[in-house]
Parts: sequence; structure tokens; C-alpha cells
Amino acid sequence: MERKRNYIETVRDWADERLRRLCGRITPGKRLAVILVMSALFGGLSLYITISSIYNIGKRDGQRLQIEHIRQFPLHGNDSINLTNRPEYGRSTEK
Repeated sequence: MERKRNYIETVRDWADERLRRLCGRITPGKRLAVILVMSALFGGLSLYITISSIYNIGKRDGQRLQIEHIRQFPLHGNDSINLTNRPEYGRSTEK
């Protein structure tokens, strides 16, 4: 387990170092432009997925959910929680 943790920390540190080195080379104006473009792309993608999901809610007529009533589970005649109240143990269920 300790070996996995060390490997994960090594990969995380490597990725963090590479990202910091890559972002440190660009100017603050370009950094702001990259952030704004990525935010616009991800926001647009999020809106597209949400709107297309809402639009397609009733479109698939052949794949509608079939709702049916709950059926009773068939139990065996000798199923009981109270084992002393069963005829095969000497007690009668009749009163």
C-alpha cells in the first residue's frame, strides 16, 4: 500500500511541476485568455448537454418505461418466523 502511495505522490509531483513550468512561461494576459476560452468551451458544452437532454426527454417512443404493479412474492406454505407455531413441531395453528 505504501508503494502505491509513493508512486501516486511521485506522479502528482511530476504533473504539478510540468504544469507550473508550462504556465510560468506564458504572460499573464495569455494566461487570462486561456482561462476565458476554456471556461467558455466547457460552459458551452455543459449547456449543450443539458439542453439536448431536456429536448430529447419524450422523443424515444419505443423505449418508454413500462410501469406495472408490484406482484406478491410466492411464499412456500411452511415459511414462518415463529417456528413453534408450525404443525410439524407438535403445536396446532388452530385455536
